Amino acid sequence: MVTCGLRPLFLLAVILLLLSSLPLLLYHNLVIQMLYVQQYPAPASQRNLSILLWHWPFGQSYSLSGNKCLEMYGIGHCFLTDDRSAYPTADIVVFHHQELSNAASALPMHLPRPTAQGWVWLSMEPPVNNANVKRLNGVFNWTMSYRRDADVTVPYGETLPGAGMQGFQSALKHSCFASWVVSKSKPNQTRVDVYQSLQKYIPIQVYGKWKKKPLPDDRLLPTISKCLFYLSFENSEAKDYISEKLWRNAFQAGTIPVVLGPSRPTYEEVAPPHSFIHVADFKSVVELAAYLNHVAADKQAYEEYFKWHKTHRIKTYTDWRERLCQICLKYPSLPTRKVYQDLDGWVNR
Repeated sequence: MVTCGLRPLFLLAVILLLLSSLPLLLYHNLVIQMLYVQQYPAPASQRNLSILLWHWPFGQSYSLSGNKCLEMYGIGHCFLTDDRSAYPTADIVVFHHQELSNAASALPMHLPRPTAQGWVWLSMEPPVNNANVKRLNGVFNWTMSYRRDADVTVPYGETLPGAGMQGFQSALKHSCFASWVVSKSKPNQTRVDVYQSLQKYIPIQVYGKWKKKPLPDDRLLPTISKCLFYLSFENSEAKDYISEKLWRNAFQAGTIPVVLGPSRPTYEEVAPPHSFIHVADFKSVVELAAYLNHVAADKQAYEEYFKWHKTHRIKTYTDWRERLCQICLKYPSLPTRKVYQDLDGWVNR
């Protein structure tokens, strides 16, 4: 009888002991969790990354409200802002070179730079258009460019597997043989020399500010699509520099691009198979013109340049927000503690 009477008291004592030790147990578990997080931090792909765009390229801004990377491109844990007050907490700060070069914007060297923060140098221009780079040596952690050896590569376009334009059919019944859209041109550019020689043998319709015949955006592709060929002549024959002149102006217009820029192997690595004609393949402009006339007159030869539509498709990158969101995809593999001590040497390589 005495034992039975003590049993409730014993159980009550045990319960009180557990209750009194509960805060200690919770504290112990919290400490363990904190130590675990410090030792095994969440992967970069699983945590939110904040990207601050210090200034908009060429002064043209877009809305960054909401979660643009997720809403527009399906890229999660990636937040864009152009609010400079977010500088102290930003993981990455992006600077477009044009504004640094012409003093429209300046680096925040007067502000304390967070230790873990990375600075990105951004330019989609070839070396000839990137002035005053030397003074930026030893400042940036990563590069962002069309270059394939950049830390974050953002091409003007890319070739993807899968059928392209559904039901695409090439047609020889065009009202234009070849066209070229050019805004600025300098006499010492190779593309000007080639054009001036080529126009002696084939008809070329030239549009753009250079000839005072500008094309509004809504008329660009419809105008080019009337032509058999498009002169995708780059303003600079630089490493990997293949701009919208190929991806948008030619491919999206459904015409055959005649390219002048990097070497044929470079184009072959990024463009669809048998999709372009390279100026360097010919010993002279006369031979090039003769070949273009041959292709224009031979339906089978012409249509060979469009077979890639059955197996490949083209994606273009035109929105700066999409380009910025790519940083989050590359972030886990970006080299840590990297600094471009000779950014000028890299840019002009």
